[in-house]
Amino acid sequence: MSILDKAIAALTPPESDEDRAEARRKAEAAATPGDWLSAVLDHHRQIEAAFETVARAPDASARVDAQKALGVLLTGHSIAEEVALYPALAAHHQTGHAELAYQEQSAAKMELGLLERLDPMSEDYLDKFEHIRGAVLHHVYSEEGTWFLELKQSLHADEQAKLAARYHEEFARYMGSDSHSSAFFTTSA
Repeated sequence: MSILDKAIAALTPPESDEDRAEARRKAEAAATPGDWLSAVLDHHRQIEAAFETVARAPDASARVDAQKALGVLLTGHSIAEEVALYPALAAHHQTGHAELAYQEQSAAKMELGLLERLDPMSEDYLDKFEHIRGAVLHHVYSEEGTWFLELKQSLHADEQAKLAARYHEEFARYMGSDSHSSAFFTTSA
């Protein structure tokens, strides 16, 4: 983590685990089986598990493999959000949130690419990895805590159904045809 990153982190500490858990509970309460929000929540849980798999990898080979799996999942999830959900945010008076979300996801993809250049068992790798994980967890918190709850409340039932279909379609396009099931991506923690 750069000196600037450390300074920013010190000035703007991340939300607490309790805050993230409360945001997740609210999002789960708003979601219904098979809707776009339940799919997003499933993917967020899978992403969190994939981060944990990378962190606990016992050796360089396992860590590289786990990082590749994390990258695939993050990319498939981000594409689905960027194509389906963020335009819906913008259309429902959350343009600033949509733009920030695009920026955050682009930064995460770039940082993952830079992570590949580091020795996977080095302290520099672990520092950068934890910085990426923290940024992604904050992004998830923003989506689950406010952005997606506001979107869910502002959409009519027919719009909800279209958004769910579009989100599943884009995720499946990147990940494979059966990827919208919650059992698609499993990790060994």
